[in-house]
Amino acid sequence: MSLTARYLEANGIPTVIMGCAKDIVELCGVPRFLFSDFPLGNAAGKPHDLGSQAGTLAMALDLLATASGPRTTRQSPQRWNEDAEWKLDFQNVERIPAAEIARRRAEFDETKRIAKERRDDAARSDAAE
Repeated sequence: MSLTARYLEANGIPTVIMGCAKDIVELCGVPRFLFSDFPLGNAAGKPHDLGSQAGTLAMALDLLATASGPRTTRQSPQRWNEDAEWKLDFQNVERIPAAEIARRRAEFDETKRIAKERRDDAARSDAAE
């Protein structure tokens, strides 16, 4: 996404990246970046929290309008929770119970099975045409 933003900017289309991986996005040198200190995948605000999402969008649009120069990063004041404990828990297999790891693995395996089935059905359909 960062490289796409750079391409669009080079062709006259202003962009703002909303993200949660500050080091990676800044390394790519995007023109404007709204950083949210949230778990990966939550750059647009907290899930199911319209206030958080609307606030994040408003901050991104404000950044688009007011950035003082290239490679401008602004940090969202929103917090995932009151402490930073989520950073220790997020995707840390040492802190995930074995039953939860097994559940996630089974869910992943089922997703792969469905994807393979759909791919195979599409291939059969293409071959029949």
